[in-house]
This record gives sequence, structure tokens and C-alpha cells, in this order.
Amino acid sequence: MFLEILKAILIGIVQGITEWLPVSSTGHMILFESFCSFAEKFMSDYFYKNLFLIVIQLGSILAVVVLFFGKLNPFSPKKSPDQKKGTWVLWSKVLVSALPAAVVGLLLDDWLEAHVFVDSVVSYVIAATLLIYGVLFIVIERAKNKSKNLPKVQDVADISYKTAFFIGMFQVLSLIPGTSRSGSTIIGAMLLGVSRSAAAEFSFFLALPVMLGASGLKTVKYLANGAVATTSELILLAVAFVVSFIVSLAAIRFLMDFVRRHSFEAFGWYRIILAIVVFLWVLL
Repeated sequence: MFLEILKAILIGIVQGITEWLPVSSTGHMILFESFCSFAEKFMSDYFYKNLFLIVIQLGSILAVVVLFFGKLNPFSPKKSPDQKKGTWVLWSKVLVSALPAAVVGLLLDDWLEAHVFVDSVVSYVIAATLLIYGVLFIVIERAKNKSKNLPKVQDVADISYKTAFFIGMFQVLSLIPGTSRSGSTIIGAMLLGVSRSAAAEFSFFLALPVMLGASGLKTVKYLANGAVATTSELILLAVAFVVSFIVSLAAIRFLMDFVRRHSFEAFGWYRIILAIVVFLWVLL
């Protein structure tokens, strides 16, 4: 049991860090599973791949709610009527941005599970997407450094509905493992003229409806199969949830502080190095 708790802590840490940094949480989770199997005697493979992932994602979501509660709460008595209206407008833009991934995700969820998230394919896909988006981050950041023009959008409140929708279109790409939900939305937002900090912040907000929807879909599938968690599994769920929440708090704060002073180029190089490691691991 101690070993399983340790594994739950480790994977909660991986989830908490990689969910918010543009390095692909799904890719890291799949790779981590390959090195550290959770299919032990009291944890079924189905339980791990569904309920466990749902719970640690909810821990990450809770971190966003806690950190940005004031900004996202339209009922705050501290806000003026105009500020409350602005919060509702922000939520409406987030929902518009979430629509593309929600529609495509519902249509392709089973197909992706059957054709992409399979052992013989998924590692190659992860390596390729890590490499492609790593190069994109470097190219985009270097192009921005050469340009003297400031981004047109400096704050999330200034993101238009049109821009929000197209950011959502970029998010559809994150359905492919290794892409990174935050990575695809941040790249998309920057290409659309949004500043680094505003792009990162909007990516956090966009995670709420998207991740809640994905978790809800997995929960329905889990319950439909009649799966029931044991006491040992519930303990692991609680441990992973708390760890994911705490680490997510730190990761979000780190990224928001990082992008105020640095570019995303470092994450691009990290993705490229990790892609090379994955390719070599698969080949050897």
C-alpha cells in the first residue's frame, strides 16, 4: 500500500505541473505510466485510466478556481455592476472558446481511444507532437523578439469573441496526445495577437469548462460500466487529488510570474529534448 501511495503522489505531482505548463500533461502521464505501472493487484487498469485521471484533473481545476476566484466570480459584492457585467462577458467568451473542442471531442472521443491512445501508436504520436510544438514555440518567440510591435491584446478582458473562438479552434489540436492543451491555446492566442500573460491566463480559464466536460464524460463511461472503487482506491484518489491541487497552485503561480519576465522558448527546447528521449526510448 505504501508503494501505491507513493505512486499516487508522484503522478499527482506530474499532473499538477504538466497540466498548466505547455509541455503536455497527457503525454507525460502516458509516458509515466509506461515507466511506473499502476495496474497492481488492487487497482484495475480501467480504474486507473478513467476514475484516477478524472480525480487528479479535478484537483488541478480546483487550483484555478481558488487562485482566480475573485476574477471569475460574477457575484462578488466587492465588484461594481460594470465589473460584474464584465465577468459575465469573460465567462461567455470562455464558453465560446470551449465549444470547438467540446463538439469535436464528443465526436472523436471513442475513435481517438481506439486508434491513437493505443500502445503501438501513442508513443510515436507524443514524440512527434512534442517536437512539432517545441519548434513552433521557438520560432514564434524569436519572431516576436524581432518585431517591435506590442501584442494587440494585453488583458484577457480585451479578447474579442472572434479571437476567443479561434483560440478554441487551436485547442482542438490538444485532443492529440503530446500536443498540450495549454500549449496549443497559448500558441494560438499569441499568433492571434494576445500577449504572453493574457494568453496564459485565458488558457487557465478555458481549462475549467473543457476539463470539467471531459471529466464528466469519463465519469459517465466509468459508471456505465458498473465499476466501483474499493477503500484502498479511494485513499489513493484522495492522496492524488490533494497533491495535484497543491502542485497546481505552485505551477500556475510559477507560470504567471515566468511569462512576465521570460518567453516560452525554454519550454520549446524542453519539448524538443523530451521528444528525442521518447523517440530513442521507443526505438531501443
